[in-house]
Amino acid sequence: MSTQAKAPAAPQGKTAPEQIDNHHLTGHQKSLIGMAIVGNVSEFFDMFLIGFIVNLLIETPGWNLTGFHSGVILAGSGLGTVLGSITWGRLADVFGRKTAFIWCIVVLVVFTAASAFTPVNGWILLTILRTGVGFGVGGLNITSVPFVQEFVPARQRGLLAGLTSVFIPAGIFLGGLVTRYLGDSLGWRGLIAIGCIPIVLLAWTRIVPESPRFLQSRGREHEAKEAYAWAMEIPVEQVADLPDIKEASSASYAVIFSKYPKQLLVVAVGSFCFIMGSFTVQSWGQTLLGQSFKFSAASVATLFMFVSLGDLLGRLGSAWISDKIGRRWTMFGCGMIGAIGALIAAFSTRMVTSGGEIGNAGYVFFAGIFIVMMFGDGAFGILNAFGGEQFPTEARSTGLGLGYGIGSIAKVVGPYFVGALVGSSELSPEVVFVPFIIFAVLLFLGGIVYLFARETKGAALEDI
Repeated sequence: MSTQAKAPAAPQGKTAPEQIDNHHLTGHQKSLIGMAIVGNVSEFFDMFLIGFIVNLLIETPGWNLTGFHSGVILAGSGLGTVLGSITWGRLADVFGRKTAFIWCIVVLVVFTAASAFTPVNGWILLTILRTGVGFGVGGLNITSVPFVQEFVPARQRGLLAGLTSVFIPAGIFLGGLVTRYLGDSLGWRGLIAIGCIPIVLLAWTRIVPESPRFLQSRGREHEAKEAYAWAMEIPVEQVADLPDIKEASSASYAVIFSKYPKQLLVVAVGSFCFIMGSFTVQSWGQTLLGQSFKFSAASVATLFMFVSLGDLLGRLGSAWISDKIGRRWTMFGCGMIGAIGALIAAFSTRMVTSGGEIGNAGYVFFAGIFIVMMFGDGAFGILNAFGGEQFPTEARSTGLGLGYGIGSIAKVVGPYFVGALVGSSELSPEVVFVPFIIFAVLLFLGGIVYLFARETKGAALEDI
């Protein structure tokens, strides 16, 4: 008796999102998540590499960088991130998540390439170009988080969307690795040039469709069904009905302020607190370890490789546990433990003798920033995913981008704040105490702020 092969049964569910929820995670969905992960790692490798490069430029003849100059260069990247987050979030809601993601990559690569040609002691030009790099980077996570959220099951959305941010510390790890083993041979220009590698991601984006929820919100229902079919790897004929959502244009900034003020306030203030408490460590940590606590450039690179691994584990843990205990309590716990780490880093300066003997103070400081990065920065495994879940589809990227962009002002204030404290004087351990006390307070407040957010664990995006 001959048998005829049967087509695989359609996933169960009355609507396409319900089918996604009841279906296994497919290769196509994993490909989308992988693309977002690689993009974030590649982009943030370039973004945070500037911290290693500034440490090299301080010792490079002809640059004569002071603490003020270093702070301005690092703050430039932060300023670009603020502008990028706000701008790309809006563009992702107007033109689509995929289109915005692609242009983030293009902008980053163009300004990175230009940075490699900065003349000696051209710290002002380097600041401007790094602002452009930050502009591209600022939109990457803002566009990729909603992109992934709108393709994956609700029960795993915290973990899977969080994965787009979880592996960002791998960029710091790679930055340390490249600096340690290739820094001398390539020089600072060669290190910057490596940041152009993300251009290869443009080929990957060609096989990934636009978000189905975005397409449906624009009345492009057949394309939305094709996107769902791609995600579940089934014929488009087997895709169930689309959910009832009103066709809507993207929400303007004015609508976000008037209709979602609480959500915006939580995302903006919470982001500011966590960014101020952890981003400054990412941008200034290498310089403080090298110049204040007298670690060699190779040792700093090695120590930050360990920091990046701790950060990665922290982000993975926050993304995973948020689907178990909820987003709010995850953010609260990360804030509390991160604050303890900042206090350890601050009080490490009290171990320095009156004669300037550092002893073990440098290692205690390192332990403190390790905890800050593992928990304070580790919270970013869920922070933006949680922020995006506070807004409906038509406002998701705009609301997240605006809130996170406002919060990202900390990326300008933080590096400049430390740079201003240092001024033109020699970096010393004493400059660590005041800023890290402030970082501890901010991380504590950040954990409190997110307790006022709406809990979205397991909630369907259509119900938000």
